[in-house]
Amino acid sequence: MLKHCLLWLLLAAAPMLSQAAQAQTATNTDAKAAYIIDNLYIFMRSGASKNHRLLGSIDAGTQITLLSNEENGFFKVKDDKDREGWVEAKYISKTPGLHKQYQTLSAEMSAMQNKLRQAQVELPQLTEQNQQLSEQNQQLLAQITQLQSTLEQERSQKQATSSKEKRQLLTYGGAIAFLGLFLGIILTILLSRRKRYQGWA
Repeated sequence: MLKHCLLWLLLAAAPMLSQAAQAQTATNTDAKAAYIIDNLYIFMRSGASKNHRLLGSIDAGTQITLLSNEENGFFKVKDDKDREGWVEAKYISKTPGLHKQYQTLSAEMSAMQNKLRQAQVELPQLTEQNQQLSEQNQQLLAQITQLQSTLEQERSQKQATSSKEKRQLLTYGGAIAFLGLFLGIILTILLSRRKRYQGWA
């Protein structure tokens, strides 16, 4: 089942990988990247013809670097082992072969599986942290509600105290005014009687 999935992913991603490889080849001006096509292996020779001696073989799908233009149906290349030699042009492709694409997709799938496992490990911790944060949030909301209630009570008490003080001031003021009026009347009566007695005398 896994092989079928990998094959499907490989076929689906082949055009994108091909475009990415072409873009990478176009931007590389100093050395041209290419790939050995999907045969079992090919031979690398010391010169640009089949008459030159063999230097070794290169596995299918190996990424190589083109060191020259095509000459007599051959390219001079450098392989992944830093060996230089000549390879027939028909065995060279500008895009990675299925073997290379399979390796790339396998590496990407492995990385995705690692991320998935890491996420599965972190999920319980994140869930617990989320629960703790929710509880802290509820506690903070309760504290805020309590503080608002206390603030309203203090405000009501302050208003009540202020109203009581105003009533007391009005009461004291009225009492003082009444007392002053009463004393004024008494003094007026006393002074008028005194004048009368002095007049009789």
